[in-house]
Formats: sequence, structure tokens, C-alpha cells
Amino acid sequence: MLAGLEIPLGYIYARGETSRASQSVERDAAMLAEVTEENIEEGKVGELPDVIGDYATRTGGHVVVTDKQGIVLADSDPAARTGISLATQPDIARALTNQPTVTTTTDSAGRDVLSATMPGASGTTIRGTLRLTYPLDQVSTRVHRIWGALALAGGCVLAAVALAAFTLARWITSPLRTLEAATAQLAEGQLTHPPDATTGPPELRRLATSFTHTATQLQHLLKAQQAFASEASHQLKTPLTGLRLRLRLENLEPYLDPRAHPSLEEAVDEVERLGRMVQGLLALARLENTATTPEPVDLDAVTAERVAIWEPVAAEQYVALDITGPHVGQVWAIPGALEQIIDNLIANALRGSPPGTTITLHRTPGTELHIIDQGPGMNAADRERAFDRFWRSSDAHHDGTGLGLPIVRHLINASGGTITLHPSPDTGLDARIQLRPVTSRPRGPRSGGEGSGSRRPLSQRTHTAGRR
Repeated sequence: MLAGLEIPLGYIYARGETSRASQSVERDAAMLAEVTEENIEEGKVGELPDVIGDYATRTGGHVVVTDKQGIVLADSDPAARTGISLATQPDIARALTNQPTVTTTTDSAGRDVLSATMPGASGTTIRGTLRLTYPLDQVSTRVHRIWGALALAGGCVLAAVALAAFTLARWITSPLRTLEAATAQLAEGQLTHPPDATTGPPELRRLATSFTHTATQLQHLLKAQQAFASEASHQLKTPLTGLRLRLRLENLEPYLDPRAHPSLEEAVDEVERLGRMVQGLLALARLENTATTPEPVDLDAVTAERVAIWEPVAAEQYVALDITGPHVGQVWAIPGALEQIIDNLIANALRGSPPGTTITLHRTPGTELHIIDQGPGMNAADRERAFDRFWRSSDAHHDGTGLGLPIVRHLINASGGTITLHPSPDTGLDARIQLRPVTSRPRGPRSGGEGSGSRRPLSQRTHTAGRR
């Protein structure tokens, strides 16, 4: 808009200045032509230099007077020659025929000038001519000055508009920034600073209010869901414990028909599996509702310790445990998590390892731990779903609960690491755990909702075996 207004205005002003200068020169030339014509008529040729010299001094113009033959009688430039003929020059020739000329031309110095040539005549009698040239430097200076003023005005307007736009944009986006921060807090599980619903446009204030209401309702629903899962698990745990420990279903075996013994064994196995599932649900509920902060843990020491504990169990199944690879040192992990992760993965590997095979715990530089078995392994689709809760492979022939690997992944994520499943080089499964070395900066505590003050070691909270 400024360009559309100021550029035409500048051109109009420039043309107006040139037009005014041209009219002024034409008017002055006509007046001087009358004066010089009177002097020539009265024979006062000697006064011509004073007349035109005085005008040239006051205005900065250049005046030349000729007689009716085009011979120069006077020149305002003291260094110019008189007595020479200019009759062949177009403007002088036209003036000698009583025709005035006003044009823009270039003088001997190469400057652009306005030139007005007028006849000195009384009626049809031509007594001489007068040429007045005026340099366009002053006109150009005034034109440039107005262009500068227009540019300065445009710059001030743009600065004012930019300031107003910036202020308005800050006012409009202020609720969006608080809404963005609140969304990030809600993604972490707890909205502590609701978005500001008192500033900004009405639409954004209503949006902030709606978001706060939705976030509050969502937090209530999540807390209710977590409370229900925890309470339901606790309520299921009590009767299951009674079935296993107090009633002792196995004690019914002598009183049952031998044909019912397989059904009794299946019932006992299902009670045991259901008990482990409830224990796993309780462990997940505690993990999701507990704030945890990673701490330095010696991966080599923990790996050696867990292998020593599991070797007798593996030996009963004729499976060997082996640790390979260089020492990797300390890694970041939440308290008790590394022991729980290795226990679950070794137990998981033992379930699918045939006798005479080896489970290898291989360490690689970069704080990566591989737990590799030589069992049947998993296909790609099963590896994608292996971390889903309660999921078990369709070809599984064991009493897993489907909660072991979800617990492992939750512990690794809480420690700031990752876990992925890959086929091993020969046969079996390769569980790759990537943890962060202590040289890197630990991540902040992860909060899961209520009960965020607990810091008990995870080995005391849950010990649930994994599954494929």
C-alpha cells in the first residue's frame, strides 16, 4: 500500500517540479526579452550586459542576447565571446521568425538544462532574440529531497505497523504458548500449570478453558483407571493366595478319581498362572504410579551377579549361561531395574531354550547388552507384538502371563534406554538392550501419577517372569 501511494506521489511531484521550473524559465525569458528589445530599440546596447548579468547572478541562469541577424550582442558569461553568429542554431532561428522555444537540452558542460528562447519583438518587428538556460541541478535536488522524505515517512509507517503487528501477535499467541506448555505437561502425565484463560482473543480464551476442563477430566479418568487396576489386582490376589496356600488344591488329589487328576493339575497350573498375572499387574501399576530417577549402575557387576544366580536353574534344564564381550562400565538405570530386566529376559530365554544350548549375554561397546538364546525364535509379526500386554505367541506352549516383556520395556524406558528384538545369527532370539553410559547426562525423573514419592528398589516391588 505504501508503494502504491508513495511512488505515484513521487512521480507526480517530480513532474510538477519540472513543470514549475519550465514555466518559471519561460516567464523570466519573456520578461527579459521585452527589456532587451526596448534597449535594442532605444540603442542602449551597452546596458545589456548589466541587465542580463544582474539576472544571472541572482538566479544562476545563463542569458544570451542576439540582434535580428542572430549576432551575439551580450552574454552573461564574462568568458563568452560576443559578435559571433548563432543564426544557424535551431532555437535562435525559430526565435528570429517570431516563434518561442522551450525545451530541455544539454549545455556545453554536459549538464541537463532548461532552455527558453524568446524573440525580442514589437508586433511583427523582430529586433533580436534572448536565450535563457537554467540548470536542472536544483530541480533534481528538490526532487531527491521529496523522494527521501517519502522514503523516511514510509519507513516510519512500516516501523509503526511492525511494532503494532508484533504487539498484536504476542497478545494473540500468548495463550497458545501457555497452551503448548500445558500440553507438554499433560503428555508427561500431570498438568501442574493450566493454560492462561484470561488473556488473548476470546476464541483462544475459550479454547484454553476447554482444554483445562478436558485435561482435568482426563487426569481424573486416568487416576480412576489406575486405582481400579491396582485395587482389582489386590482384591484378586487375596483369594488366589488362599487357593494356593490355604486350601492347597493339591491336597484334593487323594480324594479325587484318578481320571480327574489331569484336570486338577490344569486347575492348579491356571491358579498359579493367574497369580503370576495378578502379580504382574500389580508390578505394572506400581511402576506407572512411581517417580523414578536413573542412577549409575555397574552393568558388568550386575550381569555377572544375575548369571551366577541363574546358572543353577539353567543347569537343571541342561542350558548353559555365558558372558562375552568387553567390559562396558557404569550405565544409567533406575534402582533395581537392571536386575529385574536381566532376570525377566533370562527367564524368558530359558522357556524356549532346548537342552544342550547356550544363552549368551554379550556386551558391546556403547553400553549395549545382547541376551541371545538358541530357541525357536520369533517371526517378524510376533516380534512387533511381543511388548503388548497379555500377548503370547500363538505357538507358545508355556504358562507365561504376557506381562514380562511389557515390564522389561517399561523399566528400560524409565531408565532412558531402549530394547529391540532381533533374530539371532543362527537360530533363536536376540534381545538388544541399549542403555546410556554415565558420561551422558541423566534424564529427569519420570512421574506416573499418584504415589510418586516411592523410591523402593524395583527388585523389591516385582519379580515377574517374561514370556514370548
